[in-house]
Amino acid sequence: MSEAPEVTRTGGRQLPISPKLPTVRAACHGPVGADAGAGAPIIALAGAPNVGKSTLFNALTGLRATTGNWPGTTVDVGRGAWRFKADDRVCACVECSGECAVNRVHEFSLVDLPGTYSLDPLSRDEELTRTLLVDAPVTERPDAVVVVADAAHLARSLYLVAQLRETTHRVVVALTMNDVARKAGIEVDSYALAEALGCPVVVLDPRRRQGLDNLTRSVREALGRPSPEPRPVPHVEDALDRDDERFAWVEAAVRAGTTASGAERVSTSDKVDRVATHPVAGPLVFLAVMWLVFQVTTTVAAPLQDWLDGFFTGPVSDAVRGGLALVGLGGSWVEGLLVDGLVAGVGMLLTFVPLMALMFVLLALLEDSGYMARAAVVTDRLMRMIGLPGKAFLPLVVGFGCNVPAIAATRILGDARQRILVALLVPFTSCTARLTVYVMLGTIFFGRYAGTAVFVMYLASILAVIGVGLLLRKTLWRTMGSEPLVLDLPPYHLPTARLTAAVAWGRLEGFLRTASGIILVTVCAVWLLQAIPAKPGAGFNDVPVQDSAYGVAAQAIAPVFEPAGFGQWQTASALVVGFVAKEAVISSWAQTYAVDEPAEGEPAGSFGEAVVSSFEASSGGHPLPAVAAFLWFLMAYTPCVATLAAQKREVGWRWTLFGVAMGLAVAWLGAVTIFQVGRLFW
Repeated sequence: MSEAPEVTRTGGRQLPISPKLPTVRAACHGPVGADAGAGAPIIALAGAPNVGKSTLFNALTGLRATTGNWPGTTVDVGRGAWRFKADDRVCACVECSGECAVNRVHEFSLVDLPGTYSLDPLSRDEELTRTLLVDAPVTERPDAVVVVADAAHLARSLYLVAQLRETTHRVVVALTMNDVARKAGIEVDSYALAEALGCPVVVLDPRRRQGLDNLTRSVREALGRPSPEPRPVPHVEDALDRDDERFAWVEAAVRAGTTASGAERVSTSDKVDRVATHPVAGPLVFLAVMWLVFQVTTTVAAPLQDWLDGFFTGPVSDAVRGGLALVGLGGSWVEGLLVDGLVAGVGMLLTFVPLMALMFVLLALLEDSGYMARAAVVTDRLMRMIGLPGKAFLPLVVGFGCNVPAIAATRILGDARQRILVALLVPFTSCTARLTVYVMLGTIFFGRYAGTAVFVMYLASILAVIGVGLLLRKTLWRTMGSEPLVLDLPPYHLPTARLTAAVAWGRLEGFLRTASGIILVTVCAVWLLQAIPAKPGAGFNDVPVQDSAYGVAAQAIAPVFEPAGFGQWQTASALVVGFVAKEAVISSWAQTYAVDEPAEGEPAGSFGEAVVSSFEASSGGHPLPAVAAFLWFLMAYTPCVATLAAQKREVGWRWTLFGVAMGLAVAWLGAVTIFQVGRLFW
């Protein structure tokens, strides 16, 4: 597909764009998280959910905001620098002779607003959009608004344009999904549409970065003109008449700007959805897809994990020891910190990078293809069982990636009680931090069935969400009614390599940032506690782990977990460390078993053998139900501190503390039940 042609027209006249001037080229060179400089024009990016708004934001700024081919992806305001070359004259002013300030602008400050169909808010995030565009003083509003519209469902996108045209906002319409519209027999005449709307219309494809240059030029031209006069609106008596007038205006614009073949086409998406959203077949397809994701992930990543494990425990550890020996620090506390602390802890965690990368790629493919929106339809019945609307699935599914943004995503829910309930349920979703532990224990105890074991844990996570949700619904929120699911199903797309790689890398980068930040501090703290003797007669860094401050504290906690079959102090201490970050469970174990001295006459064994031996001893010979109980506890107990901070911000301390107590109770009772029943059969 070639670069989209220039399609800008407004006010009944062709805009003065000279064909001799070079095209303004959008540049995406800004560093991640960077914003434009002071004084840069502020451009707001608005539009209905699932029209490609966040994808366009990423394409223009080079940032990696969360994107996904399902509604409700953007739940907060993203901001970045939209940079471009400004070496040509684009100003539409007649008097300035090209000296208008807009011609000297080299960047915009682009603001990605939460998705909304209109300026009449139904949720907190939509309230934010209205506040920024309408309620804020005129001097604090954006300099221009780019409204992203879906060409295949144009009427749904243009109601927002109708409302904005009633203000003095400079509006530019970015038309996406044009290929989907053509497949549905709809042809959009962007020139005629611009004439009807009274604002520029630019055809583009943000997924393939086509048409971005034309959008840049159109926005710069709009900034070079005075603020437009509001769209004339006939006097109406009430809000309902005003809505009717807007819908009539939108319908007239759609008629003027589109033509249909007249033949109703059954799209490929419709054909696939007959199965994917079927009440019976849909859930089975969803379970099969997720099982395949976990099976492929564990199978393909396992050889790479083994190689990395050998690399860190072998060449890396040996190189560090050799280097320290050369400078006279061999056998010192420095060697203990570097080898038994950093290399053992962080190294063990980094062995899961291939697994995380593959998992993120597979999930990004599902999102970009459009399947995840179908998962929301499939789970709608379950959501309504616990008194939640179907769109509550969206923050919950985000929670399977990371609980922190999932808590923030509850803002898409309009009812305060619904937001509190979902914020309490999100910590029961198995984030990718827990996934690393699932895979490790699944590989150690279940071998080639590790993928199935991980899949079962995700099913258990869903059951926990439903069970706890039903309990809260029947007790605290008995009067909260359910709502039907209203959701635009996006068409299926063939995922693009660029977008898939960008989304996967963004998530992997977040995982690595955690490993290099919180995990690094945690590893050093664990090593220090293991080096401090808690009993007399031992020196610093010359004490068995069980006699260190770390080991003694863990032994005091361990009896609490004896009814669940994992009352060993090593596991109890790992769970405490996991309160900081769930990934730290692995690094804590790796440090503990790396410095734990074997009994006289016993072989040192590998990490996996040490874990198996520990569960064997604590469970009285029933390691499998003990591991299952431990995995349940890990899934359900107190979330990481970052999640607690997000909960406090969204629902306050009272509900956050209630959630902590509830999670510990569900985790402990479930773990004890699983072990006590499981040991009768395993």
